[in-house]
Amino acid sequence: MKSLMTIIIVLFAVTAFSQKENRYIRKGNNSFEEQNYKDAEVDYMKALEKNPESAKGQFNLGDALYKQENYEDAAKLYQNLSENAPDDNARADSWYNLGNTLLQSKKYEEAINAYKNSLKLRPDDMDAKYNLEYAKKMLKQQQQQQKNQNKNKDKDKKDKNKDKQKQDQKDKQDQQKKDKKEEQQKQDQKQNQNQNQDQQNQNKQQQQKQQQQQTKQISKKDAERMLAALKNNEKKTLEKVKKQKMKGVRAKSIEKDW
Repeated sequence: MKSLMTIIIVLFAVTAFSQKENRYIRKGNNSFEEQNYKDAEVDYMKALEKNPESAKGQFNLGDALYKQENYEDAAKLYQNLSENAPDDNARADSWYNLGNTLLQSKKYEEAINAYKNSLKLRPDDMDAKYNLEYAKKMLKQQQQQQKNQNKNKDKDKKDKNKDKQKQDQKDKQDQQKKDKKEEQQKQDQKQNQNQNQDQQNQNKQQQQKQQQQQTKQISKKDAERMLAALKNNEKKTLEKVKKQKMKGVRAKSIEKDW
């Protein structure tokens, strides 16, 4: 009797929770139809508070998030349902909506896989087939764009390398010109120094020559003066000697013996 009462109480509690859950889901559905997606999100969250395992609540919450372009959180809900939904039809819907979410996020390869999984469970779904082909087309365009971008990057890289090579060549030529100019300046400076040194040596030799000539001329004049002085002194000396000799000659008196 006690066991029967316990079962009845549990069933009553489950029914009460289920009714509250369904009430929030219905309220959320009304908001969703009126395009009040944020209000719908709130109601679906309340339904999941009553029953966190509610597949209907998770699926509808994913739809509300999708409409608000919250693709990341919507994808998490659809991914969970694609594995844990109660039947194949619910799992097929979850894979399909997951594909749509990935398509909006431009994750085309993952979207293609999601649509394929949906079609495995529901092969005649024309919407899934159409979206699959569209995802393939977008993937091809994406790959082509990526290829073009890589090509442009390679071209830009080559152009940059060419520009760098040109600049390096120009820098090298400029440096060579600079080195050549500096070398020429050094040579000119050395040549000027040599010319100045030669000029200084010539000037010095000229000065020495002039000094020698002056010395020679002075010596000649001095010699002439000295010779003249000697001659003059000699003349004076001769005259002096002559006078002295004349003074020494005395007259002798003649004594007669008278």
